Amino acid sequence: MDTQHLSAPSRAHAGLADNKHPNRRSHSSSGGLVHDHTRHTTRFTVIGNHLAQHPELSLLAIGLATHIQSLPPSARVDIKSLAARFTEGATRIAAALRELETHGYLRRERVRTPAGRIVTRTISCNQPGRGGHPEAESAPVRPARPSRPAKKPPRKPLPSVPQPAYRSPALLQTATDLLADLRRTDPRLLLSACDTAHLAPGVAAWLERDLGPTAVRHALTGDLPSEPIHRPAALLAHRLTAQLPPPPPFRAPAPPPPVRVRYPMTNCDGCDRGFRGPEGSRCRDCRPQPHARPHGAT
Repeated sequence: MDTQHLSAPSRAHAGLADNKHPNRRSHSSSGGLVHDHTRHTTRFTVIGNHLAQHPELSLLAIGLATHIQSLPPSARVDIKSLAARFTEGATRIAAALRELETHGYLRRERVRTPAGRIVTRTISCNQPGRGGHPEAESAPVRPARPSRPAKKPPRKPLPSVPQPAYRSPALLQTATDLLADLRRTDPRLLLSACDTAHLAPGVAAWLERDLGPTAVRHALTGDLPSEPIHRPAALLAHRLTAQLPPPPPFRAPAPPPPVRVRYPMTNCDGCDRGFRGPEGSRCRDCRPQPHARPHGAT
């Protein structure tokens, strides 16, 4: 005697249970939808029923979302491109895109490219709320400000230069003229007015040390580097300081020449002869000689 498996329903009972499914109806008892499906193996897109049967989206929005999800990355999905592709006008397409944004199927963000341009990027979500950027997190992008050119770092101040002991206006003018004339020797030594005013006291300090303008010019322009000189004033300031000659040796002033006094004519007290000399003095013959021997000395 065979054993019955009471847990397995009979064929008749299983068929009856299948017919009770709410979406299964007999083809003979209803004129509804009939699917004639063929399995896709290439060029197909999986669309969720939450989109295909969305209770609030319009048919245009559902169809537009389906089309967008079937496109490859970087495809153009702006209003102008979609209006050129479909017969619906730009107004209806724009309204459908707003529907999809409201329900989380689309996000549009403004991003900056490496070249600095601001472009709109459209993000298609096949399951709203499941991705890393839910609809509630999308924030408006502030309008891009025009880029400003980067400021150049401030230039370093020029090195200090020697100072003259006495700032004579004539000496400083000679130093200024010498610096302004350096560009004739080497065009790379073209100086601005500010740089010339900074270097002029250093040149004046050289001129104070018994050096002529030709010697100072040779010291500043000799053995210049062959490569371009990016800051000639800094090079000249360094030379004025590093090559400053020592001060001239001290020389005592020469004594003044003796002053010869011209006496008026007077008479000698000894012989009454006229001669030039102080009043009350004696002439040369009557004046006692300092080395004369006494009379009678041997």
